Amino acid sequence: MAIFTYDQLYKFTHDMLIKIGCPEVHAQIGAEVLLSADMRGVDSHGVARLSGYVRLWEKGRINTNPNIRIVHESPSTAVVDGDGGLGLVVAPYAMNVAIEKASKAGTGWVSVRNSNHYGIAGYHAMMALDHDMIGISLTNASPLVSPTFSKERLLGTNPISVAIPADQEPPFVADMATTTAANGKLEILQRKGKDAPEGWIQDKEGLPTTSANGVKDGGALLPLGGDREHGSHKGYALGSIVDIFSAVLSGANYGPWVPPFVAFLEPDPNPVGEGIGHFFGAMRVDAFRPADEFKSHMDNWIRRFRSAKPTPGNEKVLIPGDPERELEEERRKDGIPLLDPVVKDLTELGEKFGVKF
Repeated sequence: MAIFTYDQLYKFTHDMLIKIGCPEVHAQIGAEVLLSADMRGVDSHGVARLSGYVRLWEKGRINTNPNIRIVHESPSTAVVDGDGGLGLVVAPYAMNVAIEKASKAGTGWVSVRNSNHYGIAGYHAMMALDHDMIGISLTNASPLVSPTFSKERLLGTNPISVAIPADQEPPFVADMATTTAANGKLEILQRKGKDAPEGWIQDKEGLPTTSANGVKDGGALLPLGGDREHGSHKGYALGSIVDIFSAVLSGANYGPWVPPFVAFLEPDPNPVGEGIGHFFGAMRVDAFRPADEFKSHMDNWIRRFRSAKPTPGNEKVLIPGDPERELEEERRKDGIPLLDPVVKDLTELGEKFGVKF
C-alpha cells in the first residue's frame, strides 16, 4: 500500500482525462467527482476505476467531448441526454438542472439517458446542500444482481443517495447500494485475496457462496437483505424503483439491457434505450418551511439520534454520512492510501499514455 496526496491523484486523473480528449472543464469536474470517492472512503469508485473508463473510451463506448443537452422539459422536470459522455460529467450537469428548476419551482426532477457510470451517488446529491436544498441521486448500473428467487442477473447495484442540510451539525448524507454489498467491495476482497461474507453472493445455480469471484464465475450479487427470510424482496423493490426512475422514465437502457462497465463485455446488440440512466432531485427546503427553522430541527434530530444509548460492544450511534466525513478529514490530513494492484494499474496506464503517475 502507498499513500498519495489529493493533489497528486487529482493532477494525474485530470491529465489522463485531457489525454483521452476531455475538454478542460470536463477534466476538472471528472477528476473532482472521482477523487471525492477516494476522499470519502468509497475506494472502489475512485481512481481505481480510472483505467476502466479509459478502456471504455478505447472501445468507442465513451464520448469524451459530448453535447450534453435537455431534450424534454417542464417547469420542474427535464430529461437530459448525455450524448454518451462520462457519467462523471453528465451527472453534475443534470443535477445543476434540477437545482436550477428547484430554485424557481420549489422542486426540480431530472431523468438522464445516454450516460455512463457516474462515480459515487453521494457527490451529486450533496451538490444541493449549498443551496439549502435536499438532494437526491439515483443511477442504474450493469446487471450483476438477481431479483429474489431468480437465477438471472437483471438489476444493477442501483444506489440511492439523499443529502439533507443541517445548521450547526454536518449534513445527513445517505449513500448506499440497494444490494447487500456493491460490486466494488468484491473487487477490494479480490485484490486482498479474501472471501466474501455470507449473504452477499449466489453462484450460477442460485446457491449461496462466499467466493469473492462468485459473480465473475457466473453468479450474482444479492439484493439488500440477502434472502427472502432477511428481507431481500425489499432490496429487490428498491433496486427496481431506481432502475425505473433512472431509465424507463428517461429512455435509457434498463434491467438486463444496461451496458456493462467492463470493456471486455459487449453491450446487448438489441438495446431498449440509450446508455445508462440516472435520476436527480432537488427540493428547496423553504418550499416546505423556513430554511432556518428546518435546519435547526435537523440539528435537533441529528443530536438526539447521536445521543442514543449504544448496544453492548458498540461505541456510538452514527448518522448517515458520519464515517465518510470522518475519513475525508483524515485523508485530507494524512493522504489517500492506494492498494498495490491499483498503484501498478495506474502506473501502467500513465506509461501507456505518457502521463507521469
